[in-house]
Amino acid sequence: MPTLSIFRGIKVYMNWNEHNPPHFHAVYGGEEVTVLIKELEVLSGSLPNKQLKMLLGWAAFHQEELMENWELAENKQELFQIEPMK
Repeated sequence: MPTLSIFRGIKVYMNWNEHNPPHFHAVYGGEEVTVLIKELEVLSGSLPNKQLKMLLGWAAFHQEELMENWELAENKQELFQIEPMK
């Protein structure tokens, strides 16, 4: 599961053998969430409210890059890092 970005204690990653719809995973303090890329909605799991808002804001800013990584993962190609939130 390649890590795409790490910021403020949140680790964002995507698995190689994923299933549709396009999504990514994030972990913070032992909690995990799965987020739909196109809709920027939580598919499953949860994070503390503050961290979830940060994550969704970051994802909105990097939505295109997340989709590019999704397509790479589908084709079993190397994923690239995405700039963390500053």
